[in-house]
Amino acid sequence: MPAQEPVLHLVCGKIAAGKSTLTAGLGAHPGTIVVAEDRWLARLYPDAQTGLADYVRHSARLRSVMGPHVVDLLRAGLSVVLDFPANTLASRAWMRTLFEEAGVAHRLHSLDVSDDVCKARLRARNASGTHDFTVTDAEFELFTQYFVAPTPEEGFNVILHRP
Repeated sequence: MPAQEPVLHLVCGKIAAGKSTLTAGLGAHPGTIVVAEDRWLARLYPDAQTGLADYVRHSARLRSVMGPHVVDLLRAGLSVVLDFPANTLASRAWMRTLFEEAGVAHRLHSLDVSDDVCKARLRARNASGTHDFTVTDAEFELFTQYFVAPTPEEGFNVILHRP
């Protein structure tokens, strides 16, 4: 059994803000597992992520399966780093159900990174070919339209990260 109480780590940040880099670091702690949406979507739906509608549909399916699994991991005493974007009120509401159902603490890591920095990182990431998905500037703009930073009224334990 892990020495510390389990925690559900959540991440909020625009595309290429550094969410996966942060989650990898958090996941390096003993008794902690990372569950990464991009990795799962890329393997479950290869060549089927062609736009926002595909992402929304596939992500919903993945969440329906991963939600109960994450709760089980937390109840088993493991900390979970959920590398799913907590970028909308609806996604954060779903994530809240997980830590509440498991009866564990949470931390919402919010990455405050400018659009210009995100786009520069995105272009470098696309050029490297190391990420599961290539995202254009237009797709960045489309997804960013739905981004809502967390507010104190939501009641999350927010840890702010700035470059």
